[in-house]
Amino acid sequence: MAQSARAIVIGGGIGGLTAAAALHRRGWEVTVLERARSLEPVGAAISLAPNALRALDVIGIGDEIRDLAAWQGDGGLRTPGGRWLSRSSAEAAAARFGGSLVLLPRTTLVGRLAALLPPGAVRTAAAATLADPGDRARPARVAVAGEELEADLVVGADGINSRVRSALFPDHPGPVYAGFTTWRVLIPVPGVEFASHETWGRGRIWGTHQLKDGRVYAYAAAMTPAGERAPDDEQAELLRRFGDWHAPIPAVIAAARPEDVLRHDVHHLAQPLPAHHLGRVALLGDAAHAMPPTLGQGGNQAVEDAIVLAVPHSRLRSSGGTSIADDLAAYTAARLPRTTAIARQAVKVARLNMAGSRAVVAVRDTAIAALSKAGPALFLRGFDGIADWRPPYASEEVHAGKR
Repeated sequence: MAQSARAIVIGGGIGGLTAAAALHRRGWEVTVLERARSLEPVGAAISLAPNALRALDVIGIGDEIRDLAAWQGDGGLRTPGGRWLSRSSAEAAAARFGGSLVLLPRTTLVGRLAALLPPGAVRTAAAATLADPGDRARPARVAVAGEELEADLVVGADGINSRVRSALFPDHPGPVYAGFTTWRVLIPVPGVEFASHETWGRGRIWGTHQLKDGRVYAYAAAMTPAGERAPDDEQAELLRRFGDWHAPIPAVIAAARPEDVLRHDVHHLAQPLPAHHLGRVALLGDAAHAMPPTLGQGGNQAVEDAIVLAVPHSRLRSSGGTSIADDLAAYTAARLPRTTAIARQAVKVARLNMAGSRAVVAVRDTAIAALSKAGPALFLRGFDGIADWRPPYASEEVHAGKR
């Protein structure tokens, strides 16, 4: 790779920053262009599964993030009345997938990723557009703040409403509404003790988990028309929808202020893209394969994308302008089938846990309770091929400190 190789990352979220850090680690000159005025992320917390943590090992921060794990105890799945449908085992999950799940504030992860970059690498309030995707013979060009920047590689990490994706694939229909909205809070709830859980009702779900810093992360979802909002505030809306569910849900809602509650409609790419690249441009994360959050894999897959794009065995380079197209074709070949399959599985899970029919819910709950008697392994099977993924780098390089 020529020393002058330059990458521009459009989007300063978790996927974009991971890509920037990985490329910088490989010797690229990297610029991150973020349209917001700061890197303050949208959302409250993120769960990182063993697959994403192994990807973060490549840039040297996997163990640091693992140390933030708070989800050490067992939890499970409950009904709104509090009955346990199934119990999960953190020990069994760690044994099956080679590691445990880590739940941490998004701000913590974003800050740690940004710290891996040199001063001045991140430009905020920098709305960028793709002027030319480039090809084997010429660099890509990005327009920002009245100027055009050339790059050997452009990474489109600009989210579900990606302008980069629209520029590359203008005929793609783009994101569609998944049929439900989500609420999230990350707050202290003094005096409340509970086991981590997710609760499934009729067309509604709730999850409550504790972070290492003692704060509680809770999320909820409900089937609603797109664009619908509370007539007063979203804390009051949570109270109306979930206030009579089992403890600690009412206490969590009561501890939240209206301004603590984030609400977002869920959209996803129902139709996969034809490729995750074009010319010298690669798409990653929600820009490439936005999926419902029902598997908790959206951010995890963005981290995987970023590392695969710049792992030690990647041949990404600009020397002679002859190899970047082949390298990005290999990136698409590695990522498109995997992310498409995971996105489809997330849609299937959404249909199950957001079911609104009393009859369907009764059958669902009975089946889950029956399966749970066979132990947690049956439920963990749903993450086989997902949480056990490993990045394509040699383990001896990791042990030698060459991650």
